[in-house]
Amino acid sequence: MQLPSSEESLPASASDQQAVPATAGKNYIVRAAIHPGIGVARIGDSMEEDGYYIGPEVTNPPLTPPGTTRDATGAIKRQAARFRIYGYNAEGQVVRELTAGDAKIVWTAHLANTKSAWYQFQAALDIPEAASMSVPLRNASIKGSARESLAIDPGPRSISGAGVSGPGYQFDTGAFMGTPVPLGEVRTDDAGRLLVLGGLGASASPEGKPVFDPANPNSFNNADGWYDDISDGPVTATVSIGGRSIPVEPAWVAVAPPNYAPDVIAWRTLYDLLYDSCVQCGWLPFPETASFTRDVLPALRRLSNLQWVNKGFATMFGKGCPMDFDDPDFIAKLAYRPANAGDPDPYAELRQQVFNAFRPANNKVNDPRTWPWIYGDAYGSFSDASPRNNLALPDVRAALLEFWVRGRFVNDWNGAMLPDGDIETMPVAEQPGMLDQAALHFCLADAFHPGCEMTWPMRHTTMYSAPFRIRHRKSGEPEPSYGTELTQEIVLLPGGPLYAQAPGDITRWMALPWQGDTAFCRSGYSPEYDPYLPTFWPARVPNQVLTQEDYEKVIDPTLPRETRIAAYNNREGWLRALSGSAPQQMMEMIAEFGKMGIVEARPGVANDPDFPEMMMVECLPLEVAQALKARAATRPMLAAAPGEAPEQRSLLERAGWESAEQLEEFRRLIRW
Repeated sequence: MQLPSSEESLPASASDQQAVPATAGKNYIVRAAIHPGIGVARIGDSMEEDGYYIGPEVTNPPLTPPGTTRDATGAIKRQAARFRIYGYNAEGQVVRELTAGDAKIVWTAHLANTKSAWYQFQAALDIPEAASMSVPLRNASIKGSARESLAIDPGPRSISGAGVSGPGYQFDTGAFMGTPVPLGEVRTDDAGRLLVLGGLGASASPEGKPVFDPANPNSFNNADGWYDDISDGPVTATVSIGGRSIPVEPAWVAVAPPNYAPDVIAWRTLYDLLYDSCVQCGWLPFPETASFTRDVLPALRRLSNLQWVNKGFATMFGKGCPMDFDDPDFIAKLAYRPANAGDPDPYAELRQQVFNAFRPANNKVNDPRTWPWIYGDAYGSFSDASPRNNLALPDVRAALLEFWVRGRFVNDWNGAMLPDGDIETMPVAEQPGMLDQAALHFCLADAFHPGCEMTWPMRHTTMYSAPFRIRHRKSGEPEPSYGTELTQEIVLLPGGPLYAQAPGDITRWMALPWQGDTAFCRSGYSPEYDPYLPTFWPARVPNQVLTQEDYEKVIDPTLPRETRIAAYNNREGWLRALSGSAPQQMMEMIAEFGKMGIVEARPGVANDPDFPEMMMVECLPLEVAQALKARAATRPMLAAAPGEAPEQRSLLERAGWESAEQLEEFRRLIRW
């Protein structure tokens, strides 16, 4: 569902048009805009000067080369968000990108972390189930002006020129209750574009408070006395061309946790969510017909893409499986459309049955069997009967799929999905829209409990000044006080927290610290139903993965075929390095998040019915891989509980639980 950016189709304002000289042509720039409108950086624990990489700038980039996301020490590199400025003429057309070579540009970014000063996350406050919910402040015992010490706000940083970096551009003057907490830095690349790098993954309690209190389930995701170094804030710029000042549309940057599966795309992306919201409010037009490759194929192919991070998806949607949406012959059938009205349509019923397998947009029941096998916003906080316990088709996607089922679509499938290449090789008119989309394409939209990068407020168009542009609160304008508890009624009030935003306002709704949520929103919470499904966020936080050891067996032609197939079908738990009670595992994730596996693309087996030509394999630091191998060799069988059947123990093991008691502890934590 790729569309032009919000600026491409808009004419200049009346004042801009009046300022255009009569002799000016279409290359005369009257205004500019920063793209992407919402950029995404990610934390990492690499301490190297070059320990970062630039986040995706196209939606279908070449696969990430193995090792790209780690430095020489094995630490995870930070993902930098890169911002560019484009000039527009009076007709709203893109003229060119503006760089330090042809314009004077001064960038300003302002990162902040206000999680500890905000309210607890317990559920998405905009869903019907939350109508009577009220959530207290985090760190509620700290009152009055003392609460200002809970916000980590180093203030803005400005930078200009090409290839600039250094101590003066770091967000290192903010503190949590007197403890300094660096949030990252700004740099410029060799053309003067802005790079925003986030923190190093530091999460701690200066007073040594527990990260989770089992006696208080609400302390999960809401650790009092704790901070992390996630952040967000506005990105602005001043631009002059030949001494003439140009108005610039600002942007926003959000710093998120690491991407542990950089080439896996979520079934529903954050871009999909924002697109749907903009269509539903009338900001963007709804297509008159569906494109198979743009509107239909992603909803199918992403199910197969998730095979690399969840064994349940691998079994249904993987290579040679019943619904292999990577099979070009199968795709060709799904894309087929009769050339003329009245011609036979041999695959109409196939389209219908695939569509029927999805959970309908107007879903009224809780049924985990329909697609996609992903938890919904209500799971873990409300009744087991809630229809929002599992993700349904979004309204816009459902309507486009219905177009496809009825034959009202364009068959634009060409038999291949070639990489987009580099952003700079695209026509300049398409670059801003692609940047806006690509930054959000690799982020999650569901389930908002609360999520990985950003959460449920993002679906409210009151948050935006234009499509894909966060509405900025004026500097120095205080936010209203919402009292000691936040309710749905307060949240949805005009002028409330879902309107103009200030530094830290986007990520304040997220888990504190983020590592706890990442370690605990898994799959297989009801192994008696299925040990792998449904799942939360496998595209960013894998559930089960193909290990390096199994991969080497798969590609070894000297091994018996049964051995290779068994290795390929095996998937190990991504979180298998963690063990013990809930608080123990949270603390392990806080300390060791940089040592968790990253799923990377590797060559597979060509022209084989059982193995794909490309496989995604877990990459671990050498010492972690060796430790896990040694632990696996001595790991005892799961102990039987009194009266427990052997097959039940098997289900628990397959789901990755150490014991029935541990599963129950985690269930209480996730589903208090």
